[in-house]
Parts: sequence; C-alpha cells; structure tokens
Amino acid sequence: MGTPDFAVPCLRALNEAGREVVGVVTQPDRPRGRGGRVSYTPVKEAAQELGIEVYQPERVRRPEAVEIIRAWNPDLLVVVAFGQILPPSLLEIPKLGSINVHASLLPKYRGAAPIHWAVINGETETGITTMWMDAGLDTGDMILKSTTPIAPDETTGDLHDRLAAMGAGLLVETLRQVEAGRAPRQPQDSAQATYAPLVKPEHEAIDWGRSAAQIHNQIRGMNPWPVAHTYLGSGRVKVWRSSLPAGTTTAKEVAGLRPGTGPVRPGQVAGVVRDIGIAAGTGEGLILIEEVQPENGRRMRAVDFARGRNLMPGEAFAVGPCP
Repeated sequence: MGTPDFAVPCLRALNEAGREVVGVVTQPDRPRGRGGRVSYTPVKEAAQELGIEVYQPERVRRPEAVEIIRAWNPDLLVVVAFGQILPPSLLEIPKLGSINVHASLLPKYRGAAPIHWAVINGETETGITTMWMDAGLDTGDMILKSTTPIAPDETTGDLHDRLAAMGAGLLVETLRQVEAGRAPRQPQDSAQATYAPLVKPEHEAIDWGRSAAQIHNQIRGMNPWPVAHTYLGSGRVKVWRSSLPAGTTTAKEVAGLRPGTGPVRPGQVAGVVRDIGIAAGTGEGLILIEEVQPENGRRMRAVDFARGRNLMPGEAFAVGPCP
C-alpha cells in the first residue's frame, strides 16, 4: 500500500526479493499540472509494469474496500507513504500483521512530512524506521532502524532519494526477520515524540527576521516542493538554493560588500558576490541566495537574476508584495 515516488523502491525490492505481491493499493488517479491531465500514481505505474493487480479506493476504510483486500488473503500488509489512515478492520486482516516503512527515526517526526521537517529544523541525522502498525499515527512498536547523516546543504529532494533506497533495503531485512519469527517489538517512547505535519502554503514564505541558518534550512527543506518564496517589489520570487557565508572562502568578500554603511537590515540586499549569489541580511547574519525563479519565469542563477534586474545594494526582499 503506497502512492508516491518514495514507495516505489520498496515495491520493486519486494518483487526482486521474490516475495509474492498479491495486490497493490494506491490513491485514485488525480488531475495534475496546468492542463489538469489525469495521471497515475508512481506506485500504480510501477505495479502495472510488474504485472501486479492494482486497487484504488477513494476511502480505504469503507467496508467494500476492506472486503476487497480481505479477499486477497494477504499474509502481510506493507504500507509505505500510502496517504490514508488504515482502520483496525483492515490492520487485523493479515496473518502476520501490518508493517509500515517510515522516513524518520521514530518517535521523532511522526506524521505526513518527516523528510521536509527534518531538513527545515536543521537536524543533522535522520533515517528509516520499520514498525508494526496500530490504530495510531505512526505509534506502533518499532522493528528496525537505519540512520543517515543530513549534510548542511542537502535538500529535501536529495534526502528523499537516499531514504527511499534505504527504506527498500530495510524492508527486505524486516521481512526476513518477520518470516523467521524474530522481528522485535520495541515500544516507542511517546514522551520523545515529535510531529511532522503536512507542509502548507504558510510555511513557504521567507521571514527575513529569522536567522540566516533558519532561512537556509527552510529553503533547502522546501526544495523541490513546494519551494520557499519571497517578494521583490510586487513580484514573487521563488528561492531554490542558498548557502551560508560564515566559515567559507567567501566570508570576507561578503563582509566587505557594504563597507561603512552599518548593519544590513533583514531582507536588505548587501550586494552580489560574483559567481555565487545575492547576499542579503537576516535577523542574524547574512545569507547567500544562489538560485531563484522570478514570477512567470524560469529557474536561474541568482547572479544572472540580479544582473538582469540591475539589483542594487539597499533594495530589499519582503514577506509580501509592496503596495
């Protein structure tokens, strides 16, 4: 049971390991893109390629959906980023139980967007947890964990791809232990739990009063979706990539951009660092904006954007458009 790209490596790993996948349950096909063209979920595409039966209920908790899955008579349910909460009537069907592959080190970052929030919050490590499912939201007993560091400039997209591959490997090992009857059941410490809610539009806007490190983490955490944004004048600007000058070879160059003018205000442009990006003030320190996308435009290097707009020191980015 899964829907997005993240779940595809797990499905392929089950197939390659010789497991009999009797059926795949995924979300219904939805219109996507500007043209509203209906497209298959990534898991559906992979399942059809592998010749596996696909079922797409609007609500998996409805009795008719539960009965269709019951008729498959599965030994095990494997759930990876499915997108719906499973009812107890479904979890009790498989003989060996129901297993979830979750992209965090539980009990931290329970919920829908664990990869996004680990990056946004500046975590230095994360990982994959397999667990026995219960009626709660990512609250079941843990089986296995695999840990990986998060690099200082790594984006959600970069981390997503690594964790997807890790999840597939950990799932195969988890199934080996389940089959052998030695899969552990380690209860989660709910006192240590944190929550990773869905990313919403209000999380995209850059608050220049925050520190440079916090803004940098937000920018990389929103890449490739939904992308952090700011405004310059009346135009909305998506910010795809950034970096922090402190401790780098550009630190002296950035510090000298506006000599004798006093501190740079949050959002204010200090200048353009050649071949790197736009240096802007924050609530604490400077940040280098490296890649942007102007409204109705294409992604480009921030230095090219600054040159084309004739961006001058003293201009400022803002949370919303200027009136």
